[in-house]
Amino acid sequence: MLIKVCGMRDPVNLRDVDGLGVDMIGFVFYKRSPRFVSARPSYLPVNAKRVGVFVNASYYYINNCITRYGLDFVQLHGDESPDYCRELRRFSVSPVRIIKAIGISCSSDVEKASDYAGNVDYLLFESRCTSRGGSGHKFDWSVLDGYAGNCPFILSGGLGPDDAASIKSLSHPLMAGIDLNSRFELSPAFKDVQALKHFLKDLNNE
Repeated sequence: MLIKVCGMRDPVNLRDVDGLGVDMIGFVFYKRSPRFVSARPSYLPVNAKRVGVFVNASYYYINNCITRYGLDFVQLHGDESPDYCRELRRFSVSPVRIIKAIGISCSSDVEKASDYAGNVDYLLFESRCTSRGGSGHKFDWSVLDGYAGNCPFILSGGLGPDDAASIKSLSHPLMAGIDLNSRFELSPAFKDVQALKHFLKDLNNE
């Protein structure tokens, strides 16, 4: 199972989380977010893949960040269409994989996610809300049963330190991983390393 920790910028905190063996670390390039990265940190992950999070951004801005931060993934959190995703792959300055976040409030949201098949590498299912990620709220996971697409997904939205057992009980064949953010924070963009470490041990039955 892929583990993504999103919304980081402090170099010491980044180094510590990168040392936990997580698969992806996310950087938010959306100015309205309290986790916005305004300057390149002095430490960037060397173990985890680097994910840039964008909201309705221009291809130019995304390409700038891909180059400056050495991004491996681009995660789209706005109203980006399947066509936008396809064109991004075509115009990106270097090969990157694409994650498209989908806000979920009912089963029809899950069904619509299939429209992105072939244009993204992963979907990210989170609770639908007015903020763009990091809300700390879960959606009803039972709606995942209605997802019959062929694109793997990452589960997000309010996952916290006490959720390891619930996550392990999920058995959807296309669930590729989980996204951890606000419920593992000591303050916006600063993660609780010990809480993450204990959670990962619980998740891996260690």
